Amino acid sequence: MRPELDAVEARVLGALVEKDITTPEYYPLTLNALVNACNQKSNREPMVAYDEETVGDALASLKEKKLSFTLTGVGMRVPKIGHRMMETLNMGRREVAILCELLNRGPQTVGELRTRTERMHKFSDLDEVESCLRGLAEREPPFVVRLERQSGMKEPRWAHLFSGEISEMPAAAANEPVRGDRVSTLEYELHQLRDRLQSLEQQFHDFQKKFE
Repeated sequence: MRPELDAVEARVLGALVEKDITTPEYYPLTLNALVNACNQKSNREPMVAYDEETVGDALASLKEKKLSFTLTGVGMRVPKIGHRMMETLNMGRREVAILCELLNRGPQTVGELRTRTERMHKFSDLDEVESCLRGLAEREPPFVVRLERQSGMKEPRWAHLFSGEISEMPAAAANEPVRGDRVSTLEYELHQLRDRLQSLEQQFHDFQKKFE
């Protein structure tokens, strides 16, 4: 089974998976935390500004597709939201890490995926990343596709197919300049710091609400 997701559902699912793996101490997420995760300015392409109603509608659809769940109960001040991506799609940690990045940031090269998934799964080399991508592409129906190399780019990119077939690379990605490994590494470290700061801000916000 390959789920069919619109752009909002893809972003919501990607954000849930990312926070599950990178900040498990704050997972499952409140609706407010999930909105912030979808709208964060790091590790996202394109950047969006969803409101709670938009994210809530996407969650209802994801729940029908068995890709999300909501926890409620005694002792919980607000409902908490999680994902069921691994169970529903029968995937391991490395496949989920790659799809998470593709859902959150769109088409990427093998090198970019290896760098950006490191906080979720440490691939030994580029060959392991490519092998994982090929496995996802050989599913029936396929989960990912290899896009043709665009003019001015050194490498082809890979994209997920949860939002339908892709005929060509999005214009924004095609016009993005090629970056060296050193720049990609610095970008990754900066994103880690931004994610940590956002997690601390969310923790402080939740702490403040206890005294309101």
